[in-house]
Amino acid sequence: MRLPLAMATIGLAALAGTAAPSLPAAAKDRVVVGMQAEPPVLDPTINAAAAIDSIVSGNIFESLTLIDDRGGVVPGLADSWTVSADGRVVTFRLPEKVTFHNGRALTSEDVRLAFARAMAPDSVNASKKIFQPIEAVETPDPRTVVVRLKQPTSIFLFSMAAGDAAITATETVEQNRTRPVGSGPFRFKEWVKGDRVVIERYPGHRHADRIRMREAVFKFIPDASAQVAALLAGDVDAFPVIGAPESLARFQRDPRFKVVIGTTEGEVILALNNARKPFDDIRVRRAVNHALDRKALVDGAMFGYGTPIGSHFPPHHPAYVDLTGRYPHDIARAKALLAEAGFPNGFETTVKPPPFTYARRGAEVIAAQLAQAGIKVRIEPIEWAQWLDIVYKQRNYDMTIVAHTSPYDMDNYVRGPNYYYGYRNQELDALMKRIDAEVDASRLHALYGDAQRMIAEDAVHGFLFQLAKTGVYAAGLRGYGQNEPIVQTELWQWSWAGQP
Repeated sequence: MRLPLAMATIGLAALAGTAAPSLPAAAKDRVVVGMQAEPPVLDPTINAAAAIDSIVSGNIFESLTLIDDRGGVVPGLADSWTVSADGRVVTFRLPEKVTFHNGRALTSEDVRLAFARAMAPDSVNASKKIFQPIEAVETPDPRTVVVRLKQPTSIFLFSMAAGDAAITATETVEQNRTRPVGSGPFRFKEWVKGDRVVIERYPGHRHADRIRMREAVFKFIPDASAQVAALLAGDVDAFPVIGAPESLARFQRDPRFKVVIGTTEGEVILALNNARKPFDDIRVRRAVNHALDRKALVDGAMFGYGTPIGSHFPPHHPAYVDLTGRYPHDIARAKALLAEAGFPNGFETTVKPPPFTYARRGAEVIAAQLAQAGIKVRIEPIEWAQWLDIVYKQRNYDMTIVAHTSPYDMDNYVRGPNYYYGYRNQELDALMKRIDAEVDASRLHALYGDAQRMIAEDAVHGFLFQLAKTGVYAAGLRGYGQNEPIVQTELWQWSWAGQP
């Protein structure tokens, strides 16, 4: 599972309404990328924050596979692979020359050890489930990795592209939290806490001659208005997901920028603590869902950017089932359900939104909507590090708003009551096991539909909308993707117009 993604200095040019001067595009080999959230660490194998993957996945660290802009699986660290006829043996072939940024050669043994760490009983990997199908990892020679699976698994190759499956060196495991060492096309340069992470092109990478950016700076700007100001001032060259959707029309009119709207895997949910009263009562959870007006939420908080959802699944996937009609906006029905549950006058509760635009603005809209049904909501904003600790780890919350950005992450609902949802459904557990083992596309899609319906029927959360990828880029930039089928910033493809 991946959970979503510093005030900038506003130059005098921005205050005057004009752009600050910049180098001619042909002279650039450096890019500044704006991000709303600063990652808590820089090792994607030990923490669930998507902000980590946005910086390091595919850039500093490599996984065996990569995901292209259309969601297809393509070579990553592995040059190629073959799958046995029964689907239970996947053989990966590594390139002839791969080195970690410390100069040591990377071999198949490093892959085996990285997977062993992720699969260990004491592993803190946020997506340990993607390794569960693995029965054994064999290394017949330094360039060959043979993965034997307990059963055919439909999304195994896709899962191997995740940051959670990054191949790390045993000797750098401890330092990867703050000074990561990978094998990717960029190496770590510096982390100025509260401001930026800087990475630079790694000259020892096997594809170094194809990498056009000499240096990339990830600038942390949590405030939405400061994000806009930083772009206008030329302090930031790109914001792959800008936190101020109301600004997009302005950037679309400005020839200095290109606005790119795409899809993400981020299901935005009003998470309800199913282990805490009154949300342990399905009637209360259903009442909450009837009180929500998803279209009004998307329009009010996101200026129309986002697609309403009725369960935990992305609308762009062929297995998607539109369940937005399961709980139509109906205040009278919401009040009736609350009365049945013993709350004829409603109740008081809290929502803890993290510092993302969709969460903070969404909390205001949702509080007003729930108030119509008699649910009085106190908004308690918290910072991202607090959210990861208080909500995600301690499960100390009533409601929160968050986007789950990992693909195929319905397995969150079978993690049991110790997961922060506090939810358990043994029928869903059995269904997800069938999904894990199904390889026929049509049957798999049907099973995904059943799972979507089951989660919606249980009203586990208030399912809100699919997060759009609202990117703003300097007009001279090239190579970025439109969509975000997996969390990453594909800097190895980026260039400035005019570069050789």
